[in-house]
Amino acid sequence: MSALRKLVPEREFAVLELSAKFFRGLGDPTRLKILDILLDGDKSVSDLVRLLGIQQGRVSNHLACLKWCGYVTTTTKGRYTVYCIADKRVKQILRLSREMVAKNAEHLWACTRIAETQKPLATTGK
Repeated sequence: MSALRKLVPEREFAVLELSAKFFRGLGDPTRLKILDILLDGDKSVSDLVRLLGIQQGRVSNHLACLKWCGYVTTTTKGRYTVYCIADKRVKQILRLSREMVAKNAEHLWACTRIAETQKPLATTGK
């Protein structure tokens, strides 16, 4: 059992795990690009493929993740399914992250403590 697990009650630990997973959902540059594009308005998959310059399958996989986790939602416009930001708080999170990145860019670039992929909290701290 990790040291963190011993200190944090089970329910709070579950919230920490879910919060970490929430931020991992935003941890992919392509998903962030998709969200950034959607800040300007609703887009279809074909719009996103054209704007991102990547294969439709990859775009669809990222959209499925973003939709499942509640970052985006879909509506139907004519014969097209379009994606949009699901909650105004997603816009706020993106705005706040840009502000934080701008303020701390040099340190973020140099940071070696945050790996590209982090282990979940439950498996750390042996």
